Amino acid sequence: METSGRIATTPDTLEFTVENVEKALHQLYYDPNIENKNLAQKWLMQAQVSPQAWQFCWALLSPDKVPEIQYFGASALHTKISRYWGDIPTDQYESLKSQLFSQIACFSSGSKMVLTRLCVALASLALNTMPEAWPGAVAEMVRVFQEEGGGVDGRARCLALLELLTVLPEEFHTSRLPQYRKGQVRGALGREWGSVSPLLQQLLRRADSPGAVKARVLRCLSSWVMLDVPLNESESLVHDCFSALPDPELFDTAVEAIVNAISQPDSQRYVNTLLKLVPLVLALQEQLREAVQGGDMETCHGICRIVVTLGENHSRTLLEQVDHWQSFLALVNMIMFCTGIPGHYPVNETTSSLTLTFWYTLQDEIMSFESERQVVYLQVYRPVYFQLVDVLLHKAQFPSDQEYASWSSDEKEQFRIYRVDISDTLMYVYEMLGAELLSNLYEKLGRLLTNTEQTTSWQHTEALLYGFQSIAETIDVNYSDVIPGLIGLIPRININNVQLADTVMFTIGALAEWLADHPVMLSSVLPLVLQALGNPDLSVSSVSTLKKICRECKYDLPPYASNIVAVSQEVLIKQIHKTSQCMWLMQALGFLLSALPVEEILRNLHSLITPYIQQLEKLADETPNPSNKLAIIHILGLLSNLFTTLDISKQDDESGEGSAPPVKTTPPPPGPNPVVVVLQQVFALIQTVLSQWLNDSQVVEAVCAIFEKSVKTLLHDFAPMVSQLSEMLGQMYSTIPQASALDLTRQMVHIFASQTDHFPPIKALFELVTSVTLSIFQQGPRDHPDIVDSFMQLQAQALKRKPDLFLSESLDVKAVFHCGIMSLKFPEAPTVKSTCLFFTELLPHCSDVPPVARVVQEDGKVLLQALLEGIGGGVSRSLMDQFAEVLFSMNKNCFSLLSLWLKEALQPPGFPSTRLTPEQKDTFSQQILRERVNKRRVKDIVKEFTLVCRGLHGTEYAAEY
Repeated sequence: METSGRIATTPDTLEFTVENVEKALHQLYYDPNIENKNLAQKWLMQAQVSPQAWQFCWALLSPDKVPEIQYFGASALHTKISRYWGDIPTDQYESLKSQLFSQIACFSSGSKMVLTRLCVALASLALNTMPEAWPGAVAEMVRVFQEEGGGVDGRARCLALLELLTVLPEEFHTSRLPQYRKGQVRGALGREWGSVSPLLQQLLRRADSPGAVKARVLRCLSSWVMLDVPLNESESLVHDCFSALPDPELFDTAVEAIVNAISQPDSQRYVNTLLKLVPLVLALQEQLREAVQGGDMETCHGICRIVVTLGENHSRTLLEQVDHWQSFLALVNMIMFCTGIPGHYPVNETTSSLTLTFWYTLQDEIMSFESERQVVYLQVYRPVYFQLVDVLLHKAQFPSDQEYASWSSDEKEQFRIYRVDISDTLMYVYEMLGAELLSNLYEKLGRLLTNTEQTTSWQHTEALLYGFQSIAETIDVNYSDVIPGLIGLIPRININNVQLADTVMFTIGALAEWLADHPVMLSSVLPLVLQALGNPDLSVSSVSTLKKICRECKYDLPPYASNIVAVSQEVLIKQIHKTSQCMWLMQALGFLLSALPVEEILRNLHSLITPYIQQLEKLADETPNPSNKLAIIHILGLLSNLFTTLDISKQDDESGEGSAPPVKTTPPPPGPNPVVVVLQQVFALIQTVLSQWLNDSQVVEAVCAIFEKSVKTLLHDFAPMVSQLSEMLGQMYSTIPQASALDLTRQMVHIFASQTDHFPPIKALFELVTSVTLSIFQQGPRDHPDIVDSFMQLQAQALKRKPDLFLSESLDVKAVFHCGIMSLKFPEAPTVKSTCLFFTELLPHCSDVPPVARVVQEDGKVLLQALLEGIGGGVSRSLMDQFAEVLFSMNKNCFSLLSLWLKEALQPPGFPSTRLTPEQKDTFSQQILRERVNKRRVKDIVKEFTLVCRGLHGTEYAAEY
């Protein structure tokens, strides 16, 4: 079709005519060239919204066209009606309506996709004209289609009417009606239910209604109940849906309709209707059992959805009907049957997972009654919840090894997530059943492990332990009297399987806090953990458990330390674990060493680190290449993870509650900190490595991380290193500036800038990185948003910790200020946030730092203009709170200047937005200047103003925000 080339070459000049639309559609569907397809699509979108669409869309619907072309015509009609309703003159409503009616009649026996689009267009017209211009719209639709239509058979007309009635509520939910109209139209639709309901009922109950018609009726009902049709008004139709469930053709749509009807938020008001539904649901038990026996997963799933929806949405209402307690208990037992449905999730069943939230809901409702009623409910439901625990642990069991091996990795992952959901449910159930639940699990485990007659499957043991671990992980079990027994049982478990071994490890890990209070029990579980460390299949569980034990029990571990270090060193050398587990293992050793005497720490550090130092020396001599880069990063990572947790100052663990930093109580032993000793020994080596890899940001980051982690852990103990590290950082940053060096500088400023003896090196470093960064700004900082972000955070930290840094002759405060103004216009949100933080820290120093006062006086107006530009639409709306903070700070710290600047900055017409009137600008100025105390209020004013600037005020889009 060679003429189609015109669309590809001159899409903008092409007229929107029927012929051209057809050519473009041909190009969109059949042209193999993707660029031509895209051009055609772009042009068609313009055509669809053009004024000419009214002419061509009817022509495209003519019966001699192919369905794709007719579909485009119908879509264009819908677009015009739904989005450009205001362009349609009132006197054309009637003719538009009758044209649509007749087109729908024509297409009722034609293409289904075109028919649906036409129905959606008429639905949109109805929503725009209800209730004033077209009262009784639905009644009229029903009437028009029930009259004998020109040669169109009754069944096709009936299906077309049902399609129209189905899409009407759906179109309402997606329509762009303004909020006040939504309410009016919803009310009008509610009044029309009286015209829809008898029709649906009549069609469902007629013996001669074909299956296709009934299925469409059920879809239509589903659609209408989503409009909050009162449950007592759809009651008899919902009963009809239950009658449709035995028909396989109607099953899915009937389930959908029932579920939608009973989950409407309003439905709990209709208690009598709900009570009548309970026996209907209970009557499905036979069909459910047959489906389970026949392995019919779809039917199980559908019935389960109905039972769970009724239980989940109405458990409170049904619990309150005390006279009907037996039928509600029967419903709960039916849900229990669904939870325990035979088969392994997700391979032979997918139903049980639907029920888990019901058990949360029911428990919440029971626990929310006042205590006398609660006692009554607990008598009935505690036994149910004990049964639930058994069912859940049965469902959590692994299949046989052979079966599990045949599962796909996706199935294994779904099963893992399912077990996590079961774990969360058990933890929740513990709130209701309490300590008795742990005793119950312990007894079962004890019976399993001491029973010599029967051989038990590992799956059974694993599931019980998994139940224990689920609870112990999040709930404080320290007072439970069954834990000593459990720890005693663990060594008796015959661990012959990876899944079981994993769960044993995680269970020990979950009990680490308990072990810290009962250190005598360490000797029975620690050997198991150290043995598991050597098994790559148990990597995650064994390493994380060792880390928990070393963190919680470090003061009880010195007798075991040499053994733990030896085993860890061995597995590190054999490279059994992946990188992240090696890092965790180093953190574990850091915790462990912290509790030893200094000379022992040094001895252990020496044996632990020497092999890596030797490796690093070798790597530093080699020519840089990708594989030795990975090795270097790995070694640097091991060191920094070790130093993250190696903290010899005894901390008062009791005060570690909440977010306050732990208080260091006893003074550290005299002499340098072991970490500092090691760092000083390897400092020269690290410098050599750096000189080779200075332009590799990952290696630089790994070097900075070692020092950053050490500084964070050691705090003032790091002091001996400050001057040499400052010097190295300065050299690094001057050669090749990288964000990680700025972040480390910020850390140093935070801890050492306010100490007199460390101020000179810190000051020199701060001035150096500032001047290097200023030169980056001169060359164009757009390619380095990360450097700009870190730089702004560094400047903010300096102002916060040590504003004296800004008194220096060598610091160009004016240039830093202007860099901030440039950074406010960056597209990266994190960078803009850090910049706003910088200005909010800077402005309060107008009063006490003369260079800051000078620059704010001279250039504050430029800052204000940049802020207004952003608020006017220059930056994302999500940053408005930060912009408001800077404005608030200006108002607080330089009020008289701000009132002058606001007047001048808002003077030019069209700034900061062409949508603003002078009155709106005026109001904004007055509102801002009035608020010097209430920051929350300033944020609201800025949000309001930015919406007006962007033309979003009062729109749905703004409301969603």
